[in-house]
Amino acid sequence: MPGIDECLLEAMRLPGARGAALIDWMSGLALGTVGESPGGDREAAAVEAAEIARLAAEQHAFAPGDDPGDGAAADADPPVEDLIVSNRDSYHVLRFVGASFDGSVFLHLWLARTEGNLALARIRLGEMAERLVLA
Repeated sequence: MPGIDECLLEAMRLPGARGAALIDWMSGLALGTVGESPGGDREAAAVEAAEIARLAAEQHAFAPGDDPGDGAAADADPPVEDLIVSNRDSYHVLRFVGASFDGSVFLHLWLARTEGNLALARIRLGEMAERLVLA
């Protein structure tokens, strides 16, 4: 099971990856970063991404529908799996990591729009989030 550094390096192997970070959305603290950072300031980028993640994660409107098979464990996770923010030249994919890490951590991947593959990035970030071990 990969730790933070291994997970971020794996994210950087995705086509078009410009930078990646693991961020606590409650505090805005980057637990790890690799590659470039949007705006050139890693701390500011982490705080801004955390603000967007926090806004989405705390909204009940984004919660999954009533599914009796979900159980109590699903309630501990943020209601959102991932967020995608796009601009003219890039994508930002924010993938929430499950409740096993108290539900307040997400992966932020910054992709160049021309080289990136958004569908592949979503799939791989989901896989990474499931395997991630915080140590």
